[in-house]
Amino acid sequence: METVSSLHLSRRRLIGAAMVLPFTASLVRAAESLLAFDELYGKFGVLGLEFSDKVKRLAGKGISMKGFMAPPLKAEAQFFVLTEVPMSLCPFCSSDADWPDNIVVVYLGEKQTFVQPRQTIEVRGTLEYGSWTDPDTGFVSLLRIRQAEYSAV
Repeated sequence: METVSSLHLSRRRLIGAAMVLPFTASLVRAAESLLAFDELYGKFGVLGLEFSDKVKRLAGKGISMKGFMAPPLKAEAQFFVLTEVPMSLCPFCSSDADWPDNIVVVYLGEKQTFVQPRQTIEVRGTLEYGSWTDPDTGFVSLLRIRQAEYSAV
């Protein structure tokens, strides 16, 4: 009789674990896709900053980042710069050699109204890394979030 009771309890635990497992996996994926500014670079090598393993692993995947919108270069732009701290001027770079380690270029999926520079936002989109020059603006970037959308936090 005790074996049947023990078996029944084990079956309940197994069913309970099976029900919780998908939620646990989704929480792990959500934590994995959240990217912080201090996770962008792994180490400083001979050629300068090197992208972290997490950035390389998340390239081409959907991510989210929190930060601040630097003032856009022009009101009708479909991109902006996400910064770690609020900025009063856009940290526009003429080359990737000058690229600050605490900014990410955000290319919006569609035009949106920009927010005040001191408002914390969360950006969601697809991560890209590596030097790239925007053919329309000449803006040079090392990190980008494409097809992005954002919301105030």
